[in-house]
Amino acid sequence: MGLKCFLEGGIASIVAGATTHPLDLIKVRMQLSGEFELHLPSQPAAQVCCQCASALNISLPVVQVKIQEPHPGPISTGIRIIQSEGVAALFSGVSATILRQTLYSTTRMGLYAILKQKWLNPKTGNLPLTHKILAGLIAGGVGAAVGNPADVAMVRMQADGRLPITQRRNYKSVIHAITQISKQEGFTSLWRGSGLTVNRAMIVTASQLASYDQIKEMILEKGVMGDGIRTHVAASLAAGFVAAVASNPVDVIKTRIMNMTVVAGAEPPYKGGLDCAVKTVRGEGLMALYKGFVPTISRQGPFTVVLFVTLEQVRKLLKDF
Repeated sequence: MGLKCFLEGGIASIVAGATTHPLDLIKVRMQLSGEFELHLPSQPAAQVCCQCASALNISLPVVQVKIQEPHPGPISTGIRIIQSEGVAALFSGVSATILRQTLYSTTRMGLYAILKQKWLNPKTGNLPLTHKILAGLIAGGVGAAVGNPADVAMVRMQADGRLPITQRRNYKSVIHAITQISKQEGFTSLWRGSGLTVNRAMIVTASQLASYDQIKEMILEKGVMGDGIRTHVAASLAAGFVAAVASNPVDVIKTRIMNMTVVAGAEPPYKGGLDCAVKTVRGEGLMALYKGFVPTISRQGPFTVVLFVTLEQVRKLLKDF
C-alpha cells in the first residue's frame, strides 16, 4: 500500500507538472519583474561618460539601480517570451520540473496518503479537516526538503532568458544546472531558500490536498454529484484557488531568493526571506507579494485539475495491485 501511494502520486504529479510548465514559467518571469539588478548607466550621456573614462583609463563603479520595468500580464509576458526567445523557451527548465515533481510531489503525495490512512477514523471512514491539514503540513515539508535542489535549478532555468546574454547561465539540463551550481556556489547553495520552499510546500500541500478531500467529501455527502470526473474537477478547481491565494506571497520571495546571483566577496542582494520580503514591499509595494498571481491561479487551477483527475484514474487502474 505504501509504495503504491507514492507511485500513484508521482505519476499524477509528473503529468500535471509537465503539461502546465509554460504557465509556471510565465509566473516566475512575472514574479522577478521589478527587481533591483546590477547595471552600468545606459543613457546616451552615460555612454559618453563611459567613453571618457575609458580614454582616461578610469574604471566606473557598477551601481545598483532599479529597473523601471512595465508590469505586463501573463498573456503579454508569454508573447514577449515567444518573440524574443522562441516557442521552445516556454518549456525552459521542463527537465527540472519533471525531476522536482519526481522528488517533491511524489514524496508529499505518497506521505499524505499514508498519514491519511493511518489517522482515518475506522467508524466513520472519514478524517477530520484538522488532521488533513496536519498531514498536508508534514507531507509538504518533507517533500520540499527532498526536492529543493531541483526547485533551485528549475527557477534558474526558467529565469535565464530574461537576463542579458552575457549574464545567462545557459544550463543544458537539470543535471548540468545542479552540477554547475554546486561547483560555482557550493553544494549547500542547492538548498538556498529551502526554508521558504518548505514553508510554501507546507502551505500548498495542506491547502491543496486537504481542501480537495474536504470539498469532494462535501459534494458526495450532499449528493450534488456522484464520484466521477465532474466532482473531481469541481473539487480540484476550488482546491487550486485556495492553494494559490495561500501560497503566492511565499512563492514570490522564494523565487527571488533562489534566482539571486551571489558574487564571492560581495554582499548578496538578500540576506534571507524576511530581508527579501521587506525590500520587495518597500521598493514595489505590498501587492508585489502577489505578483504573478494571475498566472499562479491560471497554472494552479489546471495543475490541480490534471493532478487529481489523473490521480483518481491511476488509482482505478492500480486498485487491484
